[in-house]
Amino acid sequence: MKTRQHGIALLEAMLATLILAIGLLGTIGMQARAYSAMAGAGARAEATIATEKLLGAMASDQANLALYALAAGAAPGQRLQSWYEETRLAIPAASIVVTVTPVAATSRTEVVVSISWTRKKNEPQYTNSVTAYIAQSS
Repeated sequence: MKTRQHGIALLEAMLATLILAIGLLGTIGMQARAYSAMAGAGARAEATIATEKLLGAMASDQANLALYALAAGAAPGQRLQSWYEETRLAIPAASIVVTVTPVAATSRTEVVVSISWTRKKNEPQYTNSVTAYIAQSS
């Protein structure tokens, strides 16, 4: 007994091609998300590196800690100028705030460095904020 199966091989090939195309589209989508996440991680790393660099400079210049303060939108002072420019080059359009507050009844100073940026238009603003305490050395 013969059965008619004209075109079955063509149908199987078309289904295989469709499944392959869906798989490739999924892979492309995952690559785009991975690239986006990597770009965000790079900006966070730059912000962390810049913050650590500033805290190191401040720790070695303890007599002038108050001169490192920077309000939102304010122009940086002389001690902060080169670090500020370097950070803005690494993270374009970054908003930088540095607060320096002596801790009452101690020899420590609280330093909060906040660096905010927006990667793309219509995306939320990302903020990397680090709080450190610098103790006055004897």
